[in-house]
Amino acid sequence: MSLYQIKNNNLEPIKKVNFKYEKDLQKLTEQNLEKLFNLQFVETEFSVDNLRIDTLAYNKETSSFVIIEYKRDKNYSVIDQGYSYLSILLNNKAEFVLKYNENLNANLKKADVDWSQTIVMFIAPSFTPYQLKSVEFNDLAFELWEVSKFNNDTILFDKVNVSENKASINTLNPKNTKVTKEIKKYKESRHLRKKSKKVKEIYQKIKENISEYDDVEIVVLKHYFAVKVNKKNVCEIAILKNYLTIWIDLEFDNINDPLNKLTDVSDVGHWGTGNCKIQINEIDEVPYFMELFKQSYDKKI
Repeated sequence: MSLYQIKNNNLEPIKKVNFKYEKDLQKLTEQNLEKLFNLQFVETEFSVDNLRIDTLAYNKETSSFVIIEYKRDKNYSVIDQGYSYLSILLNNKAEFVLKYNENLNANLKKADVDWSQTIVMFIAPSFTPYQLKSVEFNDLAFELWEVSKFNNDTILFDKVNVSENKASINTLNPKNTKVTKEIKKYKESRHLRKKSKKVKEIYQKIKENISEYDDVEIVVLKHYFAVKVNKKNVCEIAILKNYLTIWIDLEFDNINDPLNKLTDVSDVGHWGTGNCKIQINEIDEVPYFMELFKQSYDKKI
């Protein structure tokens, strides 16, 4: 793919440039964690149990820690390194919680953390084919992000996607370790299991409509699907046995709902981050939901 900048109706090539120092990528990421990934920054160079974590972050939506590692060289094993980090975390939960509380002046408890949704992010300008192939499993709690820097002071963070149809890591290593037992990579198929045919059809129709927005990402979490644009939640979708519950991320007084199908749940405990709840029982309700969806989408782009 070639990129160009328009100047006086002429196209000037935009070229990739290298980071002068590897540490520059880390500093840039840490200073912009919320913008890039909607994460809280906790600590840089966090040392625990003789292992150093480049960046420790926290995901408030999933109530889980995120470990970020930046590329040192192209010879390391993503699998081995990722599992080492997850093992350290599970064996030192109190130290992670303590560091969060110290640095953010908070009162987080171990029971408040959903350890199962912990992920390890690897960020680098590039990965080797071997590294890319090594994470082609649908249940690894790892994310690979390739970063491209350009000579016009532009930067691109591009997530390496893995299909859910890929094999399970347990087919290679069926031994149940503490990590594989406690850390889970939640999949779409888990949410659709034992659901009625009707509700599956409703979900697929909604997914088809949402997929028409090229910049929208559907993230599978423990209790729901988070629909995001620019790392901001547009809505959250929970699939129940016979209907869908959806929370839309707009203030109740700021959304146009002519059919009065929304419920204000801002003062009620609920899954998702949105405070406008709608229940979808029939497939012919999908077009109306998409009108509500677009209102939230337009506010997030």
